[in-house]
Formats: sequence, structure tokens, C-alpha cells
Amino acid sequence: MFAKKKTSPDIISARPVDRVTSVLGPGISWKGDLRGKGGVRIEGALEGEVAVRGMVIVGETGKVTCEVLKAGTVIVAGLVSGQIIAEKLEIRATGRVYGDVVIQSISTDEGAFLRGTVTMEERVDLSDLPGESRDASEPGAEEFS
Repeated sequence: MFAKKKTSPDIISARPVDRVTSVLGPGISWKGDLRGKGGVRIEGALEGEVAVRGMVIVGETGKVTCEVLKAGTVIVAGLVSGQIIAEKLEIRATGRVYGDVVIQSISTDEGAFLRGTVTMEERVDLSDLPGESRDASEPGAEEFS
């Protein structure tokens, strides 16, 4: 009767690596490398390398073509063609992955598709990603190409 109601976590107080800070919207095509320490949601088409400290979400309309997509967490509801290196990979029912994956954990929904090899490691090395390991005053710390 007087139980405390559960509240959702305050999104504003979440660290940038724990939330989406950039969006590549539907109908937008980007050719080039994407690097950063925040999270990114891709609903358009991206061709190039991806190295993000936080989360990469490839939405249902999103398409990523790359040699390597490297991030803390990768959620695929669209299409990724290329190697994925991540601590955590989620492939949703509409998700398609064409390439090898190196991960710590993986989850898939019924209907998800993965063509490639899966290598599970106890720890995935993400030390070369932008963000925490770099000094913010260092030139290029907020790198975007």
C-alpha cells in the first residue's frame, strides 16, 4: 500500500558512454570514419570504420558497411557488413550481421541472422577506443572525421 514506486533511471545523469549522444537519421548517407566516446544510433547508411567507446545502435533502417565496428555495446536491428568487436552484442529479430564477431557476451532474438564466426573472449580489448584513456586536453581528444 505504501510501497515505494520504482522510478526509471534519470537519463540526463547517465554518462555519455551509457546513452546515445548522436544520431545518423534515416535517408542520410555517411562515408568516412566515425570515432567518439558517446553513443550513436544509425538509422541511415554508414560506410567506414566505427570506433565508439559507448553504444552503437543500428536501427531497423540502418546499414553499416565497414572493415571493423568496435564499441562497448553493439545492438543490431538493421544490417552490419563487417567485423564486430564488442563487449556486448545484441542482434534483434530484424538484425542481420555479415562478418565475424569477437565479443564477451551475445544475445539474439528469434529471427536474428548472423553469417560469420563467433569468438567469445573473457575480455575484449577496447583500450584503443577514444574516451577515458585519453586526456581531454590532448589534441584530437574529441575526434570526429
